[in-house]
Amino acid sequence: MACDSQQKATVEKLEKEAFSEAVIDKDVQLIDVRTASEYEAGHIGNAINYDIIDGDTFLKQIATLNKEEPVYLYCKMGGRSSRAAELLKKEGFTKIYDYSGGYNDWSSNE
Repeated sequence: MACDSQQKATVEKLEKEAFSEAVIDKDVQLIDVRTASEYEAGHIGNAINYDIIDGDTFLKQIATLNKEEPVYLYCKMGGRSSRAAELLKKEGFTKIYDYSGGYNDWSSNE
């Protein structure tokens, strides 16, 4: 029964321009998966901070998101956000966008 209602989950890697176009001045689920101290030092727009390193808390936090709406993820350089994208996929999210360059790329040449 649950299998019939499952949509195929996709994780799409986005470059800076496409990511910016998707999230800036938009009401989207934008998740910064870095640590709290990294987030406090600087983050993208209206991103919320769900630290992937704290796995149990991260799973509880993502459970509050709308699985039917797109989720945009980023970290420092792309590694942690890729891991987060796979977790979201396993949890039933269907539209996942991962900023491959991360905050390092975002903050350069801004």
